[in-house]
Amino acid sequence: MNEWLKVIILGIVEGITEFLPISSTGHLIVTAALLDFQNSLNGTFEIFIQLGAVIAVLLYYRHDLFQQVRRLPSDRNTQRFWLAVLVGCMPAGLVGFLLRDWITGDVYKQLPVIAIALIIGGIVFLLVERNPKAETEAVTTDIAHITLRQAIIIGIAQMTALIPGVSRSGASIIGGMQAGLSRQAATRFSFYLAIPVLAGATLVSLLDAINEINSAELALLVVGTAVSALVSWLSIGWLLRFVSRNTFVVFGYYRIAAGAIILLMVAFHIV
Repeated sequence: MNEWLKVIILGIVEGITEFLPISSTGHLIVTAALLDFQNSLNGTFEIFIQLGAVIAVLLYYRHDLFQQVRRLPSDRNTQRFWLAVLVGCMPAGLVGFLLRDWITGDVYKQLPVIAIALIIGGIVFLLVERNPKAETEAVTTDIAHITLRQAIIIGIAQMTALIPGVSRSGASIIGGMQAGLSRQAATRFSFYLAIPVLAGATLVSLLDAINEINSAELALLVVGTAVSALVSWLSIGWLLRFVSRNTFVVFGYYRIAAGAIILLMVAFHIV
């Protein structure tokens, strides 16, 4: 298969899975293995195209973000909200920076870890969503009112997403719901957390691999990121509509099934 087509497929996979609680990194690694994609630069490609998701969030919330930028110097509520965003992304950012070599190295040897993490995460989703008090006990329905305590809980939960297959959005959403956010508020906050977390990861990964990237590989990174941005933008709107009417139970079952399939593919040497 042509490398450009592989990059487009990977960009689509990233765009669909980044904001769904099913692990974009896990899906990218498995898809790259199935496609025999050879230009991943030791994991840099899989991390770099997450920049497309950041671009999608900036575009989707551009009006809201513009208003927040205007209010930031003088409005205490806006200042408190962005302080919560920074607090929420610090645990994953710090640990991710310290463990970046492990995160980007030998990605294809992580397939069993991805499968197990998907299954465990799916079980967690089912347990949380089957708790009848999970939604009725939510005390925060507007992310503008999120507290630093809630942000810290979400940040600690999001830190587990450094394990391939856990899912950054899934961990932050579950952490948010357990901290007292409604399902919708936890989902929206995970979008805002994506801005500094994914942008930081992309920058660090790019700096680490800057001397290894040639013009052809740079072109692949740009195309993958562009495709990821477009599909991510569509995914944000779909997920917001979905959580307004549904629980995350379907994603729990999907994760368990996907994890089981990956284990079977590894056992039969398909990947």
